[in-house]
Amino acid sequence: MQLQINGDQVTVEQQPDTIAELLEHLNLQGKSLIVEHNQVILKKRDHQQTKVSDGDQLEIVHFVGGG
Repeated sequence: MQLQINGDQVTVEQQPDTIAELLEHLNLQGKSLIVEHNQVILKKRDHQQTKVSDGDQLEIVHFVGGG
């Protein structure tokens, strides 16, 4: 599966069905983040239901604390 993530073309060997499965595959589950899927910002509750398809565009922003 080919995805564009944060502007980079990424090949994902396992084909995740949902955004939640993709985040788990990328080791990002449980982190504070915002996901934009095909130019639509998703609410966290929608990650389990939103399907991922070949060619989708995603922007994933996660927050890092510090000073």
